[in-house]
Amino acid sequence: MKITDYLLGYSPPIWATLIAGVFVVVTLSLSMYLVLEHLYSYKNPEEQKFLIGVILMVPLYAVESFISLVDQSISVDFSILRDCYESFAMYCFERYLVACLGGEDRTIEFMKRLGRASSKTPLLELDYEKGTIKHPFPMNYILRPWKLGQWFYQVVKFAIVQYMIIKSLTALLAVFLEAFGVYCEGEFKWGCGYPYMAVVLNFSQSWALYCLIQFYAVTKDELARINPLAKFLTFKSIVFLTWWQGVAIALFYALGLFRSPIAEGLQFKSSVQNFIICIEYRWALLL
Repeated sequence: MKITDYLLGYSPPIWATLIAGVFVVVTLSLSMYLVLEHLYSYKNPEEQKFLIGVILMVPLYAVESFISLVDQSISVDFSILRDCYESFAMYCFERYLVACLGGEDRTIEFMKRLGRASSKTPLLELDYEKGTIKHPFPMNYILRPWKLGQWFYQVVKFAIVQYMIIKSLTALLAVFLEAFGVYCEGEFKWGCGYPYMAVVLNFSQSWALYCLIQFYAVTKDELARINPLAKFLTFKSIVFLTWWQGVAIALFYALGLFRSPIAEGLQFKSSVQNFIICIEYRWALLL
């Protein structure tokens, strides 16, 4: 039997569909409530329009994961919508932080004025000296110190843009490879496209995450009014940890370490990932 025929005949356990469905309904209710709240008090459009774009990512992820859980045969094709919107949400998050700082020009001027960080508890042990950022180990052996100002802002912006482009292109490539049966989602085999794309995406995401951490460390005091740490960690968990979670599940399967009753009931690695996403994304809205 071909794998496509098996996928067409596969349906998840009833308990998985019911549990995931309940959590998706709760997620949709909470996210729509937050969006309507922002629209009702739409007093700062430059900030709120980007924040709404980020919030909408949560219900989109939940709905896409539920549909993919119920119909495994369209999982790869349907995920292209999620991946492309994820790229847009990354852009919205960066633009939201910049809008909170007063726009691009004011952000660059703020960084130029910043000589030393005043915070005593940075997210990473970053060293600011004479308006430059000294990288922590082991990045200090690879990168020169970054000068605060327009250069630093452009570096962060490029990190976001490169991730948006690579994420969208890999999503389209995944659909193309799946059509020829050589994508093999979750399979770490030489003849499959998934492991190579996983490596590229991990490098791209790691670089974007590193630059966002640096941006947060520089601007956290100026953004204190919006509680940037909670927003940063929540967004990081949605975008980055979700991808690494899927890679980890695939590795556990490949190594024969994922033998729980839930995993055996769901049968497919992607089904486990989709089931977990349906449950965990409700909590992202509560942070």
